[in-house]
Amino acid sequence: MRARCSLVVNGRAVRCSPGDTPLEAALAEGMIAPVPGLHGTHLLGQGAAPAARRSQGRRAREAPAPLSEVPESRPGEAVPAPAPQERARQTLKGTVTQVRRLGPGILEVVATLTRRPLHEPGQHYAVSLPGLPTQTLCPTLRVDGSTEINEAVFHLNREAEGDALDALAIGREVKLKGPMGRSHYRPGGGRLVLAASEAGFGPIWAIARAARYIEPDRDMALAIGARDALDLYMRESLDWLRATGVGRIVLCAERGRQRPPDVRPGPVGAHLPPLRATDVIHVAGDIGTVGAVQALAGAVGARCYPIVVE
Repeated sequence: MRARCSLVVNGRAVRCSPGDTPLEAALAEGMIAPVPGLHGTHLLGQGAAPAARRSQGRRAREAPAPLSEVPESRPGEAVPAPAPQERARQTLKGTVTQVRRLGPGILEVVATLTRRPLHEPGQHYAVSLPGLPTQTLCPTLRVDGSTEINEAVFHLNREAEGDALDALAIGREVKLKGPMGRSHYRPGGGRLVLAASEAGFGPIWAIARAARYIEPDRDMALAIGARDALDLYMRESLDWLRATGVGRIVLCAERGRQRPPDVRPGPVGAHLPPLRATDVIHVAGDIGTVGAVQALAGAVGARCYPIVVE
């Protein structure tokens, strides 16, 4: 028989086994319980429903599933734990189904694929578009947050005066290889600080939206910029984030005579909140923006996950 001991959680004595954490002990005693989260997944530590009496022993537990592999369920249904497995790269094919200009220097390309892409928010694929060299791109969502499970949405930088991307036509074939990269969203940790320049908002939008569903109480701050204020195309996305409780969102532009009153002058790095060592920072954009934010994060010892957008 395993030894037992007493532990006081929120002023209440509970019985637990040596090696259990306070969270595990509280779950076992029904003090806290999972509640439905993103796509029906269960989040720990909230809700009033009773939890299971005792979870598996620590050594017997399986590794947590990546976000894209968490099975969907209805509220109240048990979610079976998936077997741990290494993420395999995919080769996906599809066709371009939508091309839309979001700003003078920003293009949105939507590809409908033959299979569902499996990746974490912030990971990237090697994307082959007709007539263009292979590019490294992060899937995201449309600015209104919509996407289908077999779609890949990309935000791309283009030259305002004319670009080879302008020749991209609906119905052309597209190929994706991946996912790749380690700058994806990870639940847990300190304040989430998100920074992006121009089309770098694409992966940051995917990370921010996932975080608001999975960790709605996590503190979040955003600094979004562009060289020209006309390329700040993401206002609908930012309105959604504000409606979910994100209070600190800063827009900035390095130039532009038509800069709105709510757009501050200067680069993204100049408009980050004062960083702390406990912050978790994701930055996406051109190499100059990424390098500047990395330097600021390194100065305080904060974790920083860079995504360089070509």
